[in-house]
Amino acid sequence: MITDPNLTLFHIINDMAGKNSALDTAMIFAANYLIYVFCIYLAYTWLAKNEYRQEVLFSGYAALLGLGTNFIINLFYFHPRPFMIPTGTLLIAHAAESSFPSDHATIMFAVSLMLLTFRDLRQSGAVFLVLAFVSGLARVYSGLHFPMDMAGSLLVASLSVGILLALKDYLIPINRIFITYFENIEKKLIRGSLKTS
Repeated sequence: MITDPNLTLFHIINDMAGKNSALDTAMIFAANYLIYVFCIYLAYTWLAKNEYRQEVLFSGYAALLGLGTNFIINLFYFHPRPFMIPTGTLLIAHAAESSFPSDHATIMFAVSLMLLTFRDLRQSGAVFLVLAFVSGLARVYSGLHFPMDMAGSLLVASLSVGILLALKDYLIPINRIFITYFENIEKKLIRGSLKTS
């Protein structure tokens, strides 16, 4: 009998769901909300650490390019989510749409992998890469995705980062224009608030 390793691994992870309320709650949180830690970190770095705005932009580009790649993949390939087959235990309600690759995981992998390419932010990138794997595991645990969806997301994220690194020398001057424009607006807002205070 031929077994599907993707389905087998899914059941090894997902079969733990629904048996421990504390673990279920932790996994649901990780599946749904860890991505916001990435967003908060990038927003904080952009606003509070001006010297890393280039890095923030590249991280944003990586996430957007990853999402765009996923969109193109979904135009040509559809893979049902576990609950659409149906199989497994579902802990989080979700629309019945293609599961491969995971947009959630793609964003987190793309941001963390891009941060890893910058020496000063490598430590943050390593932490976020661990969080990305945790969230990906949690989404499989919660019945939203198969393990192969996470592997696909990691591949898409890696390709996105690779493309951006190849285009880095062309994008940096564009980033500088955008950053300068933002900083000018920022200075005007600060001057305006000082006048009214």
